[in-house]
Amino acid sequence: MDTIHSKATKESLIADIKRRQEDKIIEESNAKLLIKLIENAEDLNEAINIAALGTTYKRTGFHFDKRLEKMGSDIKYFKKNEQLSFVGESTKSPITHKLIIGDNYDALQNLLIEYKGKIDVIYIDPPYGKDSMGEFAETNYDNAITRDNLLSMLYNRLILAKELMSDDGVIFCSIDDRNQAYVKCLFDEIFFEKNFIENFIWEKNPNPTFLNKYSRSTSEYILCYAKEKGLKGIESLDGGVVESSETDAPLQNKGNPNRKIRIRSKMASFRFADCIIKAGDYGLVKINEDVVIKNSTNVNDFVIEGTFRMTEETMYERMNNGAQLIFKSKKMAPRLSYEANRTNTAPLKSLESKKFGSTQIGNNNLEEILSRGIFQYPKPVVLLKKIIKFIPDNDNAIILDFFAGSGTTGQAVLELNKEDGGNRQFILCTNNEKTETTPNGIAIDVTSKRLKRVMTGKCYDGTSDFDWIKKNEPLGGSLDVYDIAQVFNYERGKGKSAFDVIDETLYGKEKFTNANDKIKWVCENFERTQKYLEEK
Repeated sequence: MDTIHSKATKESLIADIKRRQEDKIIEESNAKLLIKLIENAEDLNEAINIAALGTTYKRTGFHFDKRLEKMGSDIKYFKKNEQLSFVGESTKSPITHKLIIGDNYDALQNLLIEYKGKIDVIYIDPPYGKDSMGEFAETNYDNAITRDNLLSMLYNRLILAKELMSDDGVIFCSIDDRNQAYVKCLFDEIFFEKNFIENFIWEKNPNPTFLNKYSRSTSEYILCYAKEKGLKGIESLDGGVVESSETDAPLQNKGNPNRKIRIRSKMASFRFADCIIKAGDYGLVKINEDVVIKNSTNVNDFVIEGTFRMTEETMYERMNNGAQLIFKSKKMAPRLSYEANRTNTAPLKSLESKKFGSTQIGNNNLEEILSRGIFQYPKPVVLLKKIIKFIPDNDNAIILDFFAGSGTTGQAVLELNKEDGGNRQFILCTNNEKTETTPNGIAIDVTSKRLKRVMTGKCYDGTSDFDWIKKNEPLGGSLDVYDIAQVFNYERGKGKSAFDVIDETLYGKEKFTNANDKIKWVCENFERTQKYLEEK
């Protein structure tokens, strides 16, 4: 039985929960549940522990309210948009790509029917804040904290995305500096930290604004995770191919641990007169035995000790790939020399704008196809092409972007196919949010128009009055455009039920000839996806 003290403390805890609800820190439904649990707590200690669930952090780690999407009695399904879909010329690429218009949560559910375990590469560029999230922040959740909205929205979608990925699939996520740490924690939770590949730094703007009071931001981040690290393609990603303009670089670095490296006979090149270097301490390095130098190379093996920035094994690997070990002076400080502007395999973290494009280049890409200012902050095509190419042997890959926006990922896939004869297929998902610059919606005024123009060389009205086609050949391919339609699961009218309106051919199935087979397929697949997250 509660004491007077316990009752008073419980009332105080409940008052705190109500204040958090008013401040939009806790959703109303969550607050009601917490209050009910506190009221029925067996003792004060239990009540306090329950109240702690309503705080932002309960223990060291990453926490936010994970909320399911609102579920209803309607079934969402693909309905082909005949006006926006088109078939490419027979002489061009035979591949049929897909553009899905609507909430990407519904799109991902439906994609699971055909593409579960089949997506090789996923790239997403999600909205970074409330102002760029459209109506989502207001209509889907009551919580007013922008980051909670972002993380909750991503959590549900990433759970579905992981189910779509092939066993050796890889996912990339662009994110800004404010949210990178939080989104990485979310990815660690869903994809597991052991499958983290890299946090690439992309130089989005080499010429930042001087208007910022404190600093000038030049970079964004691209997180990369594997579904299962260690499978096909991941080794290439860890050691991406980069171009190097430096001619040589020191092997020694004072901040690194002390290491010993054996220099084999005739392995090194000496840029001073032949002589014998006596064993001893040379300041930066130590030599364990005399080194006989003849014809500008070492006659004998010797061991050199110092605070080197790589291990012996790594140095040997670099040399196998074309690097040369050199000593420029009798101080015996080793250096690795590279041929200027040659390609080398090296860990790739920083994506420089001169090689991977910038925000301005993304704007220029889109302006050539559509018009200036129609879409904010599109990614450059070259960035997406290089990201996709990080994964080797991907000529037949299926690439998914479920925050497709202006459709950059689609154009990147098309250009790669044309360049190397690949048969990659893209699947893009975007909403049709209406803005001042896109009165018919982003999907109508930007995404589909861009794809139509670069694939066929013509606008939907048959004209070709845009700059891009003056310098480029059409990229080819066909496009199926699907809208997210809905049907109530209790609808029984002839031609109106789910069994009548859902077209199985849009899900990679042959047309059913038996009504019972169609009924079974609809019940098994659409009931499952409708409740998928709830069951997880």
